Amino acid sequence: MRPVNPATEEPLREYPEHTAEQLEARLTSVDHAFRIWRARGIQDRAPHLARTAGLLRDDREQLARLMTEEMGKPIAQAEAEIDKCAWVCEYYARHAAEFLEPRCVDTDASRSVVRFEPLGPVLAIMPWNFPLWQVFRFAAPAVMAGNVVLLKHADNVPGIALAVENLFRRSGFPEGVLTTLLMSVERVEAVIEDGRVRGVTLTGSVRAGREVASQAGRRLKKTVLELGGSDPFIVLGDADLDTAVETAVKSRTQNSGQSCIAAKRFIAESGIADQFEEAMVAKMRGLKVGDPTQRETDIGPLARKDLLKNLHDQVERSVAAGARRVLGGKRLDRKGWYYPPTVLSAVEPGMAAFDEETFGPVAAIIRAQDAEHAVELANRSTFGLGASLWTRDMQRAAALVPRLEAGAVFVNEMVKSDPRLPFGGIKDSGWGRELGEEGLREFTNRKTVWVA
Repeated sequence: MRPVNPATEEPLREYPEHTAEQLEARLTSVDHAFRIWRARGIQDRAPHLARTAGLLRDDREQLARLMTEEMGKPIAQAEAEIDKCAWVCEYYARHAAEFLEPRCVDTDASRSVVRFEPLGPVLAIMPWNFPLWQVFRFAAPAVMAGNVVLLKHADNVPGIALAVENLFRRSGFPEGVLTTLLMSVERVEAVIEDGRVRGVTLTGSVRAGREVASQAGRRLKKTVLELGGSDPFIVLGDADLDTAVETAVKSRTQNSGQSCIAAKRFIAESGIADQFEEAMVAKMRGLKVGDPTQRETDIGPLARKDLLKNLHDQVERSVAAGARRVLGGKRLDRKGWYYPPTVLSAVEPGMAAFDEETFGPVAAIIRAQDAEHAVELANRSTFGLGASLWTRDMQRAAALVPRLEAGAVFVNEMVKSDPRLPFGGIKDSGWGRELGEEGLREFTNRKTVWVA
């Protein structure tokens, strides 16, 4: 594996894949670690995770630089990602005991209890776009529940993958509680098939999710899938337009637009659509595209050359189908895999910018006749990850929220993940939940205990 710096197109350090023998040794280590780790009480697990939070903060500058180098994240956003990882570690170190407390249930038994016990080694197939956060939002609750983790990270962030393993080792976790597997995608099925692996979690594309779900399903192994999204951002006529526009731009361009929960389809009620579009174009035009190591940079490069090519193809196909290119939409003549902030107007169902997930700084503006039409357009998608709804009328918001087909609806805020709340989608956006109490319990055996 040899990642390439997306800002310079220069190859970075080479990381050799693990051999078959090394892979077997790591699986053996993980299986052994589970037997040790599950026997420890939750109060014994928590200090290790709390120490991991401290190490994340200690290594913040070095980790942020590595993230920026391997996948192009603007440096200030990389630092914020590390801070969020420290938060999720501290959150579960503090609350896991409460969330996993056996639950007593009234029955005709003298005592009946539901216990939450670990499943075992879980294979985590993680993406490059939030290379630390995606790992920690799964791993922190998983290890506190008594599971151990096999990390198969994206091929373009091997340095980050090994850094995570090193953090766990330095935090005093037993050897094997989190183990990185440097291997190609083609070798994943063999690991899923291995009897020592009890579950699989994947954050990635719909195609990858279907493959992994099929492979795991044939072996009756638990899966959690967090897949793509084409989140609607609905702006009704009574919305606070200034705040809505500012948040819309942030949501669409965070991480250079490479986020599954980024707002992608901006559905504006007809009475304010022109005003919303004009304000959004002005804000997007003011963003600085450039070197991700510079703090003033808003948008860095896309992580890979093929992502750049695919995004531009989606823009071209949308324009050919009738969308208007009102800002950007042309590849930049410079080294690195950069794409400019782009706004497409007059986007409708059937166009690539409406139907597909656009992974980059491309905003699709869609006009709705009224609130009813806006909800209909929002739901006209194979995805169902998140939705953002903007209105000053909280009664109307309360009536519309249950009708939006999404795993999360944020009113007057951008969609984001939070350790305190369950996170995940429906439809092609996947199944299962991460974070919150629900995420902690996903990879547990809910064991019923009945005492006569």
